[in-house]
Amino acid sequence: MPISFDRKTFFDAVRSAVFHGLAAAQVAGCEALLAEAERREVTDLRFIAYMLATSFWETGRTMQPVREIGQGRGKAYGVADSATHQVYYGRGLVQLTWKANYVKMATVCGVDLVADPDRALQLDVAVKILFEGMLRGLFTGKKLGDAFNADLTDWVGARRIINGTDQAHTIAVVAQQFSTALRTALRDTPAPTTVAVERPQTFASRLKTLFGLNA
Repeated sequence: MPISFDRKTFFDAVRSAVFHGLAAAQVAGCEALLAEAERREVTDLRFIAYMLATSFWETGRTMQPVREIGQGRGKAYGVADSATHQVYYGRGLVQLTWKANYVKMATVCGVDLVADPDRALQLDVAVKILFEGMLRGLFTGKKLGDAFNADLTDWVGARRIINGTDQAHTIAVVAQQFSTALRTALRDTPAPTTVAVERPQTFASRLKTLFGLNA
């Protein structure tokens, strides 16, 4: 079933509760995530809320794809690859690292992130990486459905989808704030329109109608 959010209601809610004021770039980032959730018909609001919270945290609240601070210096993945001469440090809305992960996401998203890892800094590409990785468990093996399902709502444990338990409680609070905003902004899906179909009249019934004959 299609899902849709009233943007004004959503942004009014997160402006004070989450961001304490909204910049144009933050609006654009949130909009890209909401639009992708609507396009994919992601109906579990907990999924969307946690993806928004992850982007909020991983990008330093900007909601725009960013480069990792230090660009991998001093880390094993911060060394230029011998084949491509690229450094696969963290980029995007979720800080994609390591060449193997760039290869994986290049295949999934249909974008050559191996030859040009900076493409992970394009908002549309970064959104795809975020959704594919978190919905399918491509980052750590854990996926959104493991933390949020019919039997479980684990705002804290959901951090394992991205990065162990680093800042898990802080992100859990932000995710719940986004969840409240999403519930408030969720539009009611209109019921399908029922069109009455008139049964075709037989020749005999048409004669009765025309000449007022009794049945």
